[in-house]
Amino acid sequence: MKRIPDAVFLDRDGTIMEDAHHIKSPKQVRLVPGAAAAVKKINDAKVPAIVITNQSGIARGIFTVDDYQAVRRQFESLLAAEGGGARIDASYYCPHHPSVAGPCSCRKPGTKMFEDAIRDFRLDPNKVAYVGDRWRDVAASKKIGGRGIMIESPMTTEEDRRLVREDGIETAASLADAVEMLFGLTEKDRAP
Repeated sequence: MKRIPDAVFLDRDGTIMEDAHHIKSPKQVRLVPGAAAAVKKINDAKVPAIVITNQSGIARGIFTVDDYQAVRRQFESLLAAEGGGARIDASYYCPHHPSVAGPCSCRKPGTKMFEDAIRDFRLDPNKVAYVGDRWRDVAASKKIGGRGIMIESPMTTEEDRRLVREDGIETAASLADAVEMLFGLTEKDRAP
C-alpha cells in the first residue's frame, strides 16, 4: 500500500498561488489553477497542509508583516471558496534576506521553518512530504527526511531542475499531479 504522508509542506508563491514577485496587496492574489482542489484532497486525507514560504520582501521594505498577513488571509479565503472548504493548517514564513540582515537558518533551503513545523505538529520527519516549484522548497527532504516533489512553474529554473536531478528528488507537472503522487491509488493499491 502507498504510504500517506503525515503532513505536506507546501511552498506558497508559484505552487498554490501565482508568483507575482513580492505580492503586497490582497488584490494581487490569484490561485494556480487546480491548486484549491489539490489542497482539499490533502485536507480530505486528514493530513495537515502546512505552508512554508520565503517572504524576503519584508526585509527589503517592499511590504510589511501586516501586508503579508492581509495577503495570507485573502489567499486562504480564496482557497476555501474555490476548493470547497480547502484550508491551510499553518503558515510559516521567513521575513529575511541575506543582503539585508545576513544569513539566517529559516530562509529556504534552510530547514528551521520545517523543523519548527515538525516540532509544533509532533511529526516524524521521515513521514512528511515537501512540494514546491523550486529546489530550495524541496531540498529539506534530503537534509531532514521525507519525500520531496518539485513541480513546474514559470519560476522553476534550469538550475532548480539540475539540483533536483542530482539529489534524486521526484518531479511533477503541477500541484495536482504531486498530490496525486502522494495520495492517489496506484494499480498495485487497487488490486484485490
